[in-house]
Amino acid sequence: MEGITEGVNNMSVSAETQKKNRIQVSNTKKSLFFYVNLSKRYMQQYNEVELSALGMAISTVVTIAEILKNNGFAVEKKIRTLTVDMRDEPGARPIPKAKIEVVLGKTQKFDELMAAEAKQNGDNEEQN
Repeated sequence: MEGITEGVNNMSVSAETQKKNRIQVSNTKKSLFFYVNLSKRYMQQYNEVELSALGMAISTVVTIAEILKNNGFAVEKKIRTLTVDMRDEPGARPIPKAKIEVVLGKTQKFDELMAAEAKQNGDNEEQN
């Protein structure tokens, strides 16, 4: 019985860790580069980031992931697509929505690129 309790406790800890590095992307609330920069900060802190979106925001997640990959900051670790039932209000009929989850990890040169970017931003501020 103790082994089961310990296993349940360990599961809840890993679920909490996964939630901390998740960004739920909207295509209406924030700009694309807000999410790109937030993803970089999450990768600095947690070594990976999970981008999640529903419906029309899926293309925004794909674009964020591609920007990070093409600039050498991230590598794909996992891509998951699914359909979830959403309700507009309690008791309403469920509406199926497409969902994507993309997990990105830091590249070997991530820290080097971040340091160069920070130096460049510091130089730009000094010039202003």
